[in-house]
Amino acid sequence: MPEQNSSDQYSTWVGLIYIFNLIVGTGALTLPAVFSKAGWALGLSIILILAFISFITVTFVIEVMASANAIVTWRHIQHRKRVCFSQDSSFNESESEVLQTLGESGPSNSDSEDTPLVTPFSISPDQTDMTYRYYVIRDKIEMGQMASIFFNKFGTALFYLCFAIYLYGDLSIYGAAVAKTLANVACTYQPINITCNDTIPDTELCWQTFALNRLDAYRIFLTTFVLLLGPFVFVNVQKTKYLQLLTSTMRWLAFTIMIVYALKNLIIHGAQGNPSAANIVGIPSLFGACIYSFMCHHSLPALVAPIANKTTLNRFLALDYFIIACFYLLLALTGTFAFEHLDDLYTLDFSPRGSGDCSKSTNICIILIEYFLALFPVFTLSTSFPIIAITLRNNLQSLFLSEDTSYLCLRKVVFPILAVLPPYLIAMSTKDLSILVGITGSYAGAGIQYLIPTFLVYYARQKTNKVIGLGVVNKFASPFSSNCWLVFVIIWAIACMILVSVNFMQIHLQYTGINL
Repeated sequence: MPEQNSSDQYSTWVGLIYIFNLIVGTGALTLPAVFSKAGWALGLSIILILAFISFITVTFVIEVMASANAIVTWRHIQHRKRVCFSQDSSFNESESEVLQTLGESGPSNSDSEDTPLVTPFSISPDQTDMTYRYYVIRDKIEMGQMASIFFNKFGTALFYLCFAIYLYGDLSIYGAAVAKTLANVACTYQPINITCNDTIPDTELCWQTFALNRLDAYRIFLTTFVLLLGPFVFVNVQKTKYLQLLTSTMRWLAFTIMIVYALKNLIIHGAQGNPSAANIVGIPSLFGACIYSFMCHHSLPALVAPIANKTTLNRFLALDYFIIACFYLLLALTGTFAFEHLDDLYTLDFSPRGSGDCSKSTNICIILIEYFLALFPVFTLSTSFPIIAITLRNNLQSLFLSEDTSYLCLRKVVFPILAVLPPYLIAMSTKDLSILVGITGSYAGAGIQYLIPTFLVYYARQKTNKVIGLGVVNKFASPFSSNCWLVFVIIWAIACMILVSVNFMQIHLQYTGINL
């Protein structure tokens, strides 16, 4: 099997920076508002708990990656054996009889798909060599490939379905966030009786000279955004390295400014927000936002495989998750206490509009910073939208089509449209990001982050024990190896889904005028 190209590898620290950048994204911008609703003490506890559970399932993914590499390596070895035996013309029936007489086994036994390489509970003298031969993370095996290795056809179809639903939610959030940001910045009319700390109703005018309300402006910007970036789904976007570097730089600059800006307000003006210590009503929304904010599992193979030294991978990932949790708490706590009112998209709280109790700044530097922060989602999400849309298109093809190229119309026209149209319609129907993030994170996100890694690691352990054998140890095995952890994660995921479902049901009944 070919080794990883050394030029494509990077150090452990660089890999963890990439993982950090992957996790800290749009979800973090929705945390301060839901954190404030849940209360500072309860929110702090939930973020730490969810970070820990997310780390558990990350170790499951790492173990499955090593197991998948072991299965692929084993299949290559078996294939080479079959090729060698088929090409060996000198291996005839008489020689087979001689070998059997001498007590040697023929090739028929070694080709069995269920024959372990190491007998269960046996100790092999070259066990260390076999461990490094099989349980290594050398090839980049994506989660879809892992599902096809360890799941049956039904399980693989469920994986692609869950992943497609998550990407649909992702694209809906991106479209809503960009359109809402543009409408908030572009709309200049503000009623006299509403201060800059209040949320302006969608029925209010966007501009005083045009009979166009804010909801209409939102839908116009959303349509324009989809029409401009949607066509990229019909092609393959490549060479996005420099775009991703620019996006990462802008992201860190924006998050740093937001935290410093909030700290400045706290020091100069004192605490403007007055959140409670705990509010159970805010838990479901915080669950969905946190699950969405800690998501990296689906992209983990592409970032972990090129890491040169993986000997202490789990330790570094634990450090990464601890730093991310602290970063989220810093962002949420400063925003919760620095602002009297928090929008569901945190960057909108830095919008450069002044009225009522808030005077508009005349400092050109402050104005530029406010515009940069307010438009930050537009810059970053616009570069990610085509890539995610193409990923969704490819997953839809994997779910519904075979490798047959005769479905040219479906591949080139139907599936690209199906990748863009539903998210557009969802974003047109609602601009409430807390609901979109809550649903995406609590259902499809919980499936990808909790259920899929748990079932993958369970079936991976069964298959590797059967094929590779119990005598070879997986050095990338999760420290949470007990089946009790698997049961705990599954129960936790189901409990989260039930809690969020009950919350959405209550909200729906309140809107319809029915009280439980």
